[in-house]
Amino acid sequence: MKRDAWIEGRMEELLPTAYYHIVFTLPHELNPVIMGNRSELFDLLFLAASQTLTKHARMPEYLGAEPGITMVLHTWGQDLSFHPHVHCIVSAGGFDGIRWVDAKRKNNRFLFPQKSMAGMFKAMFMEGLEKDCSLSWKEEKNAVLKAVRFKKWNVYAKAPFGSPDRVVEYLGRYTHKIAITRHRILEVNATHIRFSYKDYADGSKTKQMWLSHEEFLRRFEQHILPRKFVKIRHFGYLRFQGRRERLDLIRTALSLEPQKEKVLIPFRIRMLEKYGKDILKCPCCETGRMTVVFDTRDRTNRKPKPLRMKPAPS
Repeated sequence: MKRDAWIEGRMEELLPTAYYHIVFTLPHELNPVIMGNRSELFDLLFLAASQTLTKHARMPEYLGAEPGITMVLHTWGQDLSFHPHVHCIVSAGGFDGIRWVDAKRKNNRFLFPQKSMAGMFKAMFMEGLEKDCSLSWKEEKNAVLKAVRFKKWNVYAKAPFGSPDRVVEYLGRYTHKIAITRHRILEVNATHIRFSYKDYADGSKTKQMWLSHEEFLRRFEQHILPRKFVKIRHFGYLRFQGRRERLDLIRTALSLEPQKEKVLIPFRIRMLEKYGKDILKCPCCETGRMTVVFDTRDRTNRKPKPLRMKPAPS
């Protein structure tokens, strides 16, 4: 339900333009450092990738405007290995504050040159890595830095999505995923777990892997994000502050209808519409109505306070 509500919000922000899919991946030699500094280096990954995209977008030869960017952090490979990377959905056009500017690279060519993006991304991440004095470094710091400094970093750019609908389809599949879904777990016995995975190094063939319970849990634990870490972020004209006002200006520049006012649909109604289940109906007698006594969720690190409730209508 949370994913559905999030997707609806993103659908309202889509514009009639193409969208590109770009992936920024960190070298595996950094994994030991990242594991000890997850929040700091995941933040740095977002920063380096977003600035790489926005700086290229500001260049007149590519766009000369501010695009809309949605970024999603993933930390896993298909075999549950630690593989931190960000998926970026980037609009093929941007807003210069007055008018909408279409991308200059046409015919399904990449929005920005891959080699240029990879070089800038590497330089910006390395600069942040070397400057950040708060990181918990191990003794092999210099060896790790040397290994990644002379390595080619990977920025993968795909041809644009066919339509905004395809963007929504992609977001629906990947934004709220976890490291492994239930349907991939094939067998669990007293000592091991068997699951399926795609081997992209071998033509995306579907294979199977056995792991001990301990190893399976160790791999899965790697992908539990730090508490309150935000793994979906927006940049460019989609950044949070002033987003609605900017989108209204862009829609005016494109001669589009203004955005509709948001209607907040209660969770109970969403459950009823999607699953036909009324969560306030008593599961025992199926006629009585339940009321909320208090909320046990602790969203602010404070003790939960009882909610003020009025009697439910008879």
